Amino acid sequence: MESRTEISSLGEFGLIQRINKGVTNTQPDTVRGIGDDAAVIDIGEEYGLLTTDTLLEGVHFDLTFFPLKHLGYKSISASVSDIAAMNGYPRQVTVNIAISNRFSVEAVDEFYAGVKAACKDFNVDLVGGDTSSSRSGLLISVSVFGKVKKDKVVYRNTAKANDLLCVTGDLGGAYLGLQLLEREKQVFLANPEMQPELEGKDYVIQRQLRPEARMDVIYELEEAGVLPTSMIDLSDGLASDLLHICAQSGVGAVVFEERLPVDEQTFLAATELNIGPITAALNGGEDYELLFTVSQADYEKIKNNPKISFIGYIADKSEGVSLHTKADSRVPMTAQGWT
Repeated sequence: MESRTEISSLGEFGLIQRINKGVTNTQPDTVRGIGDDAAVIDIGEEYGLLTTDTLLEGVHFDLTFFPLKHLGYKSISASVSDIAAMNGYPRQVTVNIAISNRFSVEAVDEFYAGVKAACKDFNVDLVGGDTSSSRSGLLISVSVFGKVKKDKVVYRNTAKANDLLCVTGDLGGAYLGLQLLEREKQVFLANPEMQPELEGKDYVIQRQLRPEARMDVIYELEEAGVLPTSMIDLSDGLASDLLHICAQSGVGAVVFEERLPVDEQTFLAATELNIGPITAALNGGEDYELLFTVSQADYEKIKNNPKISFIGYIADKSEGVSLHTKADSRVPMTAQGWT
């Protein structure tokens, strides 16, 4: 009898490693395959970047509280974020959708209004896609093609000891926005007469429903003359994504708790929900900020950029990956984000 291994025993990243085990790239123009935010392809004077993401109803989004226009926007933003993480610029996008008969033409229009708004914001062309029927809700698959100069591409596996660890924006808001929306959904299901209590929580709700890929920071780093030594986008949570950089670069890291950027509204929402704001910042995921490293020589060039926080440094592999707490102790960092 053939043995059966549960996918949950491997986890997402174990499954990716298993798939990758038998893959060998034979095309001379394939520069980088599985294992980074986007594949890298030699297209002549530049590198082409290719990434794809799938969003599934009931797994990645809940249409009880997710407006279709915002969902269209987020679908593009999440994939553009992968191109940003390679220090590249998005150019073209394709969108595949599978829809059931409970969706009207107007609902599809609403979704694509969000897609088109994101394409305009990120300066990308919607150049195609596929539509199909579905028996199990809405499925969205987005592919983005981008470009980057050959000497400007940034990978996950090139962080070096003594590099500074940086993050854009603030952390934990998207996760707490989701928790608030889930809470209000349960209240509504129990009593449809109840009005949602979301006043004053616009920021964390927006962080969940309509995140912005940080292309603005990519442009600003270029203007400042700074090339990150490694980079990843924060989709799974700071802890998980930092562990990717460290594992692939063969280094350790120290993150200072007091330097983690947490918005005031995120802090208040965490308190209300009885969730530690630092826990949300480390493990929440879906912030779509950029986590990157720079050499110490570049510190002066970006130290005054309000969009960038310096949260720690890259250490020798022997030091492991740890959180330096406000109580002045070191706690090993573990991946508790999305799988």
